[in-house]
Amino acid sequence: MSTSDRQAHWQTVYTTKADSEVSWYEETPELSMVLLRQAGLMPEMSVIDIGGGTSRLVDALVASGQAHISVLDLSAAAIETAKSRLMDATRVEWIISDITAWTPGRQYDLWHDRAAFHFLTEAADQEAYVRVLWQALKNGGKAVIGTFAPDGPERCSGLPVARYDAQGLQAVLGSGFKLAATCRHEHTTPWGSVQQFQFCTFEKVAGARPFA
Repeated sequence: MSTSDRQAHWQTVYTTKADSEVSWYEETPELSMVLLRQAGLMPEMSVIDIGGGTSRLVDALVASGQAHISVLDLSAAAIETAKSRLMDATRVEWIISDITAWTPGRQYDLWHDRAAFHFLTEAADQEAYVRVLWQALKNGGKAVIGTFAPDGPERCSGLPVARYDAQGLQAVLGSGFKLAATCRHEHTTPWGSVQQFQFCTFEKVAGARPFA
C-alpha cells in the first residue's frame, strides 16, 4: 500500500468513526504507561507515540508532567481530535506523516507504538520503519512496540496485518535492537470481543550494525 493510499484509508477511518467505535479504543492507556515506566520513563525524557491517532496516551503523558512529547500519525483528522482534548496542545509536537517516509529531526529516549507496526505487511515498509526507528532512537533508548500476537486477528480496520511473537519481532528489527522485556495482553474491544496482543520492549544497541 502506498503512502497516499494509507493516508486516505486512515483519514476515512477517523472522519467516519468516533473514538469509541474503533477496535483499538482504550479509555485509559494503563498498559502502555506501565510498560513505558518499566522502560525507564522519567519526566525529563523525550517520548514519541507512533501511530498515536486519537489514543489517550498523549493525555496521560501530559497529565504526568512529561516534558517532551511527540505524536506521529498519518491522519490529520486523528491529530486534530487528539489536540482538541488537551487544554494546552502546544506542549506536544504533532507530526502528520507516514512513518515509513518520515525523517526524524531529533532523537528520542522512548518510542511507543501500539498497533501501528503490524499494519506494515510488506518487507520494504518494515525495513523502512526499522531504519526510521534506528535514526530516531538514542543509543540505549527503548522502544515499546505492541502488535497482534500469532493467535490475534488476521485483519483490522479492513486491512491485513502481520502477527508476531517476541522472537519474530526481534528477527524483523535485527541485531541493532535487543529484546529487553515482553508480555502478552488481551485487549477487549468496545463491542466486547477479545484480541490477543504481544508487547515487546527493545533497547537500541550502541555500536551495533543496525540491519544485520
